Amino acid sequence: MTRLASKRALVTGGSRGIGAATALRLAQDGADVALTYERARDKAEAVADQIRALGRKAVVLQADSADPAALTAAVDMAAAERGGLDILVNNAGIWHYGEVGSWSLDEIDKVIAVNVRAVIVASQAAVKHLPDGGRIITTGSCLAERVVEPGIALYAMSKAALIGFTKGLARDLGSRGITVNVVHPGSTDTDMNPADGDHAEAQRLRMAIPRFGKAEDIAGLIAYLASEEGRFITGAGIAIDGGVNT
Repeated sequence: MTRLASKRALVTGGSRGIGAATALRLAQDGADVALTYERARDKAEAVADQIRALGRKAVVLQADSADPAALTAAVDMAAAERGGLDILVNNAGIWHYGEVGSWSLDEIDKVIAVNVRAVIVASQAAVKHLPDGGRIITTGSCLAERVVEPGIALYAMSKAALIGFTKGLARDLGSRGITVNVVHPGSTDTDMNPADGDHAEAQRLRMAIPRFGKAEDIAGLIAYLASEEGRFITGAGIAIDGGVNT
């Protein structure tokens, strides 16, 4: 497929899970892809090798998404490597579990820094590189709109914040034809939440389609939004959760 031919993409948190699947799908559709990682350089390089095997260019950049300076530098470096940037996928994120009385200020700050502030910082850095018609796509969560159990309020809050940011940024950038969207995955089979994990059956019971999604499912939706076919979708939050929020 070549619907993203000549496009230049950056995927944050692209070394594993949904991020890795997204980086590969964008490359399969014709894009050159830069990806960030925090610690697992070997995994990031393995993804990059797969991208190169598809005949596309790949760049691996170390950046802790909680560090605004490092993240901004990564966006600028990704753009410099390919002479610009067409697609930003804000995928890096962290999970948090614990009821309200247990949260430390450090935990609160870390969740907000990675799940919210990093999306703002990377988007802000990308805007100066994006051409008219560019794309900003963020990985949210089905828990942004429906909190199904105790202990996930802080995480849900961080993902819910992305809805307002996405809508506002879509308004700010709409005159340039830049679309801004957030996708809301449900339970997805990754090393962070395996389909055979201890809590997997409880998750399946909430779904209309009682199985975990694949990282490739989420990547397919992101690739569609990044393509020309997605040009009239903006400010949207799109669930891809097996019907858990129906």
